[in-house]
Amino acid sequence: MAKLRVVADTNIFVSALQFGGAAEDLWFLAQAGLFDLFVSAAILEELAGVLAAKFRWSRPHVQEAVSEIRDHTQLVQPREDLAVIRDDPDDDRILECAVEADAHVVVSGDSHLLKLKAFGSIPVMSLAHFLESRPWERGAKAKD
Repeated sequence: MAKLRVVADTNIFVSALQFGGAAEDLWFLAQAGLFDLFVSAAILEELAGVLAAKFRWSRPHVQEAVSEIRDHTQLVQPREDLAVIRDDPDDDRILECAVEADAHVVVSGDSHLLKLKAFGSIPVMSLAHFLESRPWERGAKAKD
């Protein structure tokens, strides 16, 4: 059975690192190899910026966190520029990553993304729904 391919929104990483809780649970599940977690350079850059600016993390602390995430995720380089979410174009970077990763699901706490419900064949789920439904136990479903 193929492994589930997941893209987590930047806010999931921020929550995992800053607050713990359910977002940290997702991070631990990914580290345990229950599903593959994908990121792009844009997601990592946004994460570094939020941790430094909003939460005042020191540069070495930010670099350590980003390095830890990079070590336990698969980095993709999106080849397609999307313009889907007019109210917050930064959210398009999440969708670009999901398309490039051929993701099975996007996990987000962002209202703009959650309103989509899906992007093409890729569902967009809240963190709570993702953890409750445990899609990694079913494995990847063919998108064809």
